[in-house]
Amino acid sequence: MTMKAIRCAIYTRVSTEQGLEQDFNSLDAQHDASQAYVRSQVHAGWTPLRAKYDDGGFSGGNTDRPALQRLLQDVRAGKIDVIVVYKVDPLTRSLADFAKLVELFDRHNVSFVSVTQQFNTTTSMGRLTLNVLLSFAQFERELTSERIRDKISASKRKGLWVGGMAPLGYDTKGRKIIVNEAEAERVRSIFRSYLKFGSLNRLMAELRKQGIVTKVRTLRTGETVGGIPFTRGSLAHLLRNRFYIGEVWFKGEVLQGEQPAILDRDLFDAVQAKLNEQVNSHKAMRTKSRLC
Repeated sequence: MTMKAIRCAIYTRVSTEQGLEQDFNSLDAQHDASQAYVRSQVHAGWTPLRAKYDDGGFSGGNTDRPALQRLLQDVRAGKIDVIVVYKVDPLTRSLADFAKLVELFDRHNVSFVSVTQQFNTTTSMGRLTLNVLLSFAQFERELTSERIRDKISASKRKGLWVGGMAPLGYDTKGRKIIVNEAEAERVRSIFRSYLKFGSLNRLMAELRKQGIVTKVRTLRTGETVGGIPFTRGSLAHLLRNRFYIGEVWFKGEVLQGEQPAILDRDLFDAVQAKLNEQVNSHKAMRTKSRLC
């Protein structure tokens, strides 16, 4: 006996268009999680529909959204059995609208599933819980924060550049991180010079003598920042930055980044060994001075 296919439509939404131009954005993160959940239910006959229902830059305060309206049309046409969302709030933030949607889904025998909250409107308890949650004003704020963190986390784990200030040696172009060759050579020179002098203070003095300064950045206002002499702190941060060997540091993990490496790993490792040697030497000296 052939199992009946359960047709699953995945719906995603974000309130703003900011970040949607990135290769892996919040809509993608929601879709990936929802699709993984559908795949986990393949034993029950769940099958994802090819149609995409993504609303980027639309508020959840009403149902006037193009992708949602297409979704509802397909519900009425009997093309959908289950609607899958990452969390409740992408569907709606309005309790009144939610009640109307659930009524429509019930009328057409369509179930509603929230992946991360494991709610299913085929049960009365599921509907009650969803109504209670939607009645809390704080719910939306918390979910928004979580969604941003999830999106950043998912992007970083894929090695994608998530924005911010590019370090010396790199520039950003079209939301991509690219190598600035002139600055990259400056970075390589700083690393080689540190091995030569073996001291942050001596290296700092040499850089000032040569007129080598921090990265100059132009703000949206047209104002420029940076272009100042290196301090011990900024110099130490540069020498410890794994970004230069094509890696990123995230929540205690070293991950492969999308940016091209501009440093040879042997040179980077040699600098790390010298820095650690300096740190251990200073600790030993402080310990000795306290004991004397």
